[in-house]
Amino acid sequence: MTADALPSVPRPAAPHPLDDVRPAPGALAPVATVDTDAPVLSLDGLWRFRWAPSARAAELDAAGRSVEHPDFDDSAWGGIAVPSSFTMPVHDATVGGPHGAPAYTNVKYPFPLDPPNPPDENPIGDHRLRFSADPAFIASAERAQLRFEGIEGAGDVWLNGTFVGSTRGSRLPTVFEVGDLLAASNVLVVRVHTFSAASYLEDQDEWWNPGIIRSVTLRARPAHAIDDVRAEAAWGPSGASLRVDVRAASDAPITAEIAELGLTVTPGIEVAVPDAQPWSAESPQLYTLRVSSGPAEAGGETVETRIGFRTVAIVDGVFQVNGAPVQLRGVNRHEHHPDFGRAVPYETLVRDLHLMKRHNVNAIRTSHYPPHPDLLDLADKLGFWVIDECDLETHGFGDVGWRENPTDGPQWEAALRDRAARMVERDKNHPSIILWSLGNEAGVGRNLAAMADEIRGRDATRPLHYEGDQASVDVDVWSRMYASHADVELIGQGLEPPLGDDPWVKLGPDNDPVALHERRRGMPFVLCEYVHAMGTGPGGMTEYQELFDRYPRLMGGFVWEWLEHGIHRALPGGGTGTFYGGDFGEPLHDGNFVIDGLIAADRTPRAQLADLAAVFSPVVLDLDAEAGVLRVRSRLDHTDTSRYAFHFRVESTVVNGAAGWLVLEPVPPRETREFALADDLLALVRTPGVVVTVEASESDDTAWAPRGWVVARAQVVTTGAADVRPVELTAASILSLSDLVIDDATGAVTALGSQAVEDWRLELWRAPIDNDRGAGWDTGGAPSDAERWESLGLDRLRSRLVSLERTPERVEVVTRIGAAALDWSLTATWVFTAESGALRLAVDLQPHVPEGVDLRWARAGVSFALPGLVDEVRWFGRGPGPAYPDTGQAAHWGWFTRTLDGMLERTVRPQESGARADVRWARLAGASSGPSSALEVVAPEGVALTVRPWSTETLAATTHDHLLVRDARTHIVLDLAQHGAGTAACGPGVLPQYQLHARPLRGVLEFRVS
Repeated sequence: MTADALPSVPRPAAPHPLDDVRPAPGALAPVATVDTDAPVLSLDGLWRFRWAPSARAAELDAAGRSVEHPDFDDSAWGGIAVPSSFTMPVHDATVGGPHGAPAYTNVKYPFPLDPPNPPDENPIGDHRLRFSADPAFIASAERAQLRFEGIEGAGDVWLNGTFVGSTRGSRLPTVFEVGDLLAASNVLVVRVHTFSAASYLEDQDEWWNPGIIRSVTLRARPAHAIDDVRAEAAWGPSGASLRVDVRAASDAPITAEIAELGLTVTPGIEVAVPDAQPWSAESPQLYTLRVSSGPAEAGGETVETRIGFRTVAIVDGVFQVNGAPVQLRGVNRHEHHPDFGRAVPYETLVRDLHLMKRHNVNAIRTSHYPPHPDLLDLADKLGFWVIDECDLETHGFGDVGWRENPTDGPQWEAALRDRAARMVERDKNHPSIILWSLGNEAGVGRNLAAMADEIRGRDATRPLHYEGDQASVDVDVWSRMYASHADVELIGQGLEPPLGDDPWVKLGPDNDPVALHERRRGMPFVLCEYVHAMGTGPGGMTEYQELFDRYPRLMGGFVWEWLEHGIHRALPGGGTGTFYGGDFGEPLHDGNFVIDGLIAADRTPRAQLADLAAVFSPVVLDLDAEAGVLRVRSRLDHTDTSRYAFHFRVESTVVNGAAGWLVLEPVPPRETREFALADDLLALVRTPGVVVTVEASESDDTAWAPRGWVVARAQVVTTGAADVRPVELTAASILSLSDLVIDDATGAVTALGSQAVEDWRLELWRAPIDNDRGAGWDTGGAPSDAERWESLGLDRLRSRLVSLERTPERVEVVTRIGAAALDWSLTATWVFTAESGALRLAVDLQPHVPEGVDLRWARAGVSFALPGLVDEVRWFGRGPGPAYPDTGQAAHWGWFTRTLDGMLERTVRPQESGARADVRWARLAGASSGPSSALEVVAPEGVALTVRPWSTETLAATTHDHLLVRDARTHIVLDLAQHGAGTAACGPGVLPQYQLHARPLRGVLEFRVS
């Protein structure tokens, strides 16, 4: 359709009351984001800024003028970057005075639940900008529009002393018509209130961090402006089709074309597009749709938007795009920057999405609000499936039984419909968006049905998602968060309990549980949040992915979450620290629960990101030496494996460098092929003493990764402990029993030859990881692992020497280990012998557990310290990154070298981390103080090796990483067994097969000094 201009909107006389739940008047109707040839003036940059504890406390200037007056004297104000969150510490220098502080809560509101009223303690940030508009711009700006992409909080806007309008909906655009107010010299004033009635809709597990958080632009609107474009680009069995609808400011002729296809489209008519290729996340084919009302010099406008041909459908309970099932291997992504808050620079956004692609992420949930529009442009271009989520969460009402929840109050319906409409209209043309989400953790209520109705009335081409609708009344896919593996398997099998028996379901009086259950059974299922990536962990990723691969009903899931939300602040002694909830004086906060991501706030990847990449690999490789084949299973949905190259290499202590390419036929989507190994490669994988690795990698450079970037790996390992010591190392010293020094009073080792040893002990405890501190959702209210270990006294063990016997052939030490005030115990027998020039230790652990005591350990390991700080660690085992029993999917077999710092996996809140798994040989060398000898350890059955410059006790007692102080010793733990990580910080605990229950254990270690 054409000549359907956006209607002008009456300009309100005064700011929208902060306690008014209705949408703020004065803004234009929402439209799609497009590129235009009409003049656009960016107003981003340095603005004048003043903070006040409330609007009432905002001072007049010396002449008695208020802030909106064009001549208001702001010369004493500081400056602030726009866009940014004004409470961030980075503004300390430029503002030169108070500017508030960020506050973090997960669920609880930081003000009384008194809807719709905001608190009187309601800080404001006044922003002022002087800018010029040249005559040419003004002449082409008959209906000029002032566009705010997002104001966190509630904004009031004045231009040249005239009130323009107010904003509500922090992560949604607001556009005002201001052509009649423009002059050559202009003063724009924006007052941002921290809280308003709209704050009750934005309780989203993040920092309360107000400000002008997205770009501000002034856009000329010519006489024949193109006001809006809707492109429905579909793909079906017969190919592509396209319908373009246009809203324009006049009856000027409209042309619509896709030059790449030689296609001209008449608006309002669906046409076949015979030469188009489909869009998918694997093959994101885009075309430029150009819509024009004539040349600019004649008052016309030309706009462009990138479109992709694809169709979303649910067929027999399976989620499909373009007729093929789709699996979502996704992440949740909040918008956060450690310096600028919610204002994320474009280059940081690009880095985010490139990192995701590098690590095999194919889907993004925009938790819990529509993202910056640049993200969707990049998702279209790079290839991601996107759940676009509405700016809605009322989680804190759950703490009061959902009384007065806005999602059920009729007075809030218009505001919620408005938010849904603005999301859909802004983002409707993006092919990457395959689901609309009504919001997050907002309970249930009549307004959700109204939002669903609003969205379907505007776009019927995409299904609806909302996790809170467990009865699935208003949605098209069933969604849960942090469901256990067992629950997910039942759902995949279609064997979930009847809806009326489901404890997660809240039924209304008019709901028929039987009918709703049958309806829900016909829906695909998605985990909108799972494997909470907080601190060390998460565990259980592999087991979830196996379920997604096994059951077609399971669409996949979105890991919580992409990045940590730490905030940078200068430290008194220099440098920068990372801070979390409670560090800014908030009386109510949720501590470090905001530090939960696959990457750090500064975008440094954490170990779990590499693990995620291994779990999410687009192809799964299995190198079967016995059968003599390489199996390649494709997880791709729309393309074959021809984009990947396959390479092998062979490593050993004697010969490295045997390598070559494998020429494999492409494997079709979701199929498995077996390829026989060539005779020479088959001989290599059956050779003793080698590690053979086959990798799949990008065969060409991509926007996000260079050629050769590895996406999948398989290995065959034929080495033993005897053949892994690198041959280039000098021979180790010969050690005899006389080189073993033991404290006669305690039985502790104090020296191994020339190498002094301190604090020798058996370690059963670890500095609790974040997941240890949480009570698993699947444990029925049982204590957390950390609480259990504390109650068992694992952090306060005492050792008693039972016996110490020396003979020419052996030294045997027996110790009894227990905890104060408790009667469980453990007998440790330490037998030392001298064999092949090494000191050999056989350690035997026998627990004594009284009836009724559930004795669990965090670890079982030999712990000691070396004087001085080790400079280099070399090992054979799995690496290069850390691994625990249920993590470390990226840790592969090989020989690795790291500095001491390279062995550390730093976490904002210190905790157990950094263990290398299945280590059969290790060498710790080059102490910067103390003896210059190197200590070598051989573990025939493999141990987990942890090397760090702090003790376990120091880690546990320290609240922030920057407060850790090295104690001039290298602390080493050689674990025979470990407890898994799980995801109990938010979700299920450690799976049974990865739990460490007290049991007899035996291990052998050999020590050499070189």
